[in-house]
Amino acid sequence: MSEPSADAPQDDMITRSTTDAEILLSCQNVTKEFSVAGSKITAVDDVSLEFPESSVLAVVGESGSGKSTLARMLLRLMPVTSGTITYRGQDVTHLRGGDLREYWTDVQAVFQDPFSSFNQFFTVGSLLRRGLALAKVPKDEADALIEECLGYVDLRPKEVLHKFPHQMSGGQRQRVMVARALMMRPKVLLADEATSMLDATLRVNVLNVLHDLKNDLGLTVLFITHDIGQACYLADRVAVMERGKVVERGTTEEVIFSPQGDYTRRLLSDVPDLRGSLKP
Repeated sequence: MSEPSADAPQDDMITRSTTDAEILLSCQNVTKEFSVAGSKITAVDDVSLEFPESSVLAVVGESGSGKSTLARMLLRLMPVTSGTITYRGQDVTHLRGGDLREYWTDVQAVFQDPFSSFNQFFTVGSLLRRGLALAKVPKDEADALIEECLGYVDLRPKEVLHKFPHQMSGGQRQRVMVARALMMRPKVLLADEATSMLDATLRVNVLNVLHDLKNDLGLTVLFITHDIGQACYLADRVAVMERGKVVERGTTEEVIFSPQGDYTRRLLSDVPDLRGSLKP
């Protein structure tokens, strides 16, 4: 991969500094160990990361690198073995009850399989309304909120609300999942392999939606992926994980054009021309 020329145009999304932004979510020296057949396996090993407000951080690694385990700890779906998770400067590592539910309102997730995330016996409209009812959103506000959030992901209510999940494309289902997360008015959206089950065209569609949400709503996005090409297309900053550790981190351009480790170079070798893939 050739180095960019000195007068090459710089992409605003990639080169924008996040150093002055508020650190919305962070983890400090987080470790996760599992006991398997009497032995300890370290899935995440002393990881520290910061997520500036209104930015996209991509965590990249192959299967088994620990990235999804890290995501589940950040979501408080899995306890840490050691270390601290902080949100808006407050320690949230051991939240329970109402405080944890409040955290989940601010930190929402979109997972890998959009099909298994739905109850197949309900229409999309019923599923979305039930979620808002559980969140105690008044019924007279629910339809307007659903329409607003579907609009953010470029879907019209009449296209999807009457359909059952199996009647939609994978891309539509994944965008509905994003819309459902947005209905909680989150500050952080964690996308864990959110495009891995989609074909190439639909992947770009979902990536563009996430990019627009960062710009339009000021969302902080944590993008978990095994595909460094997608990470570099979307993210402001990239962290590379191998065997539970962060082995490289930096701005997207730093990781693309000046990779420091052999593991990162190997990931990049599968993508022939990343600079041409950067979002204009």
